[in-house]
Amino acid sequence: MQTRIQELRKAKKVTQSELADAVNVTRQTIISLENGKYKASLILAHKLAQFFGVTIEEIFIFDLKEENL
Repeated sequence: MQTRIQELRKAKKVTQSELADAVNVTRQTIISLENGKYKASLILAHKLAQFFGVTIEEIFIFDLKEENL
């Protein structure tokens, strides 16, 4: 799943480590999310949305073909 996390993080001028601390995950989790290697839980998605001040839908790009549905 693609995300806009890196774009939003850079616009807010925060590092991966700072974002990880803010949402209570590891830096590696943020890296994996940014690279599309990890799917966030609903709780983490909500924390990210709150941190960035956007909706969950504005962070995550859902592609039915990619998800094999």
